[in-house]
Amino acid sequence: MPEPGGNTAAKRRKPVVETVEPLLAEVASTQNVTLYDLEYVKEGGERILRLYIDKDGGVDLNDCERVSRAAEAVLDEHDPVPDAYILEVSSPGIERRLRKDEHFARYAGERVELRLFKPVDGQKKFRGLLGGMKEGVITITDSDGVTRSFGRKDISVCRLSVFE
Repeated sequence: MPEPGGNTAAKRRKPVVETVEPLLAEVASTQNVTLYDLEYVKEGGERILRLYIDKDGGVDLNDCERVSRAAEAVLDEHDPVPDAYILEVSSPGIERRLRKDEHFARYAGERVELRLFKPVDGQKKFRGLLGGMKEGVITITDSDGVTRSFGRKDISVCRLSVFE
């Protein structure tokens, strides 16, 4: 029976991310990369702590391996994750998700694709140039010059789009 107040599993994941993010941001910094994003998810019955790292010029396999080893050492020392998990370290990729305020600021002017939870004007997917985000509202301008605004809470996914 679900507990009052929402999804218990989701509530457990958020504190894990909040707890480990400062530790792992420091690890990334010592390895000359930045922690772009972090997620703690359950996939196929396994819990996964997934780090996305970035740096100017992009990351390579050596960067991922170095960060993985350093992160494992820090996570073993502090033991902040209550469950057994798999640690994954990778690049956010060229069509990276935009989730944090700094992502929307950094990629203003870039082409994005966003998907909504509920349709607007009969569609759930929009593409255009990201105008940015202000006070929880994200704007994009499509190829016809039409600017649309979407509440952040209404967007299921927003990512860079390298394809027209």
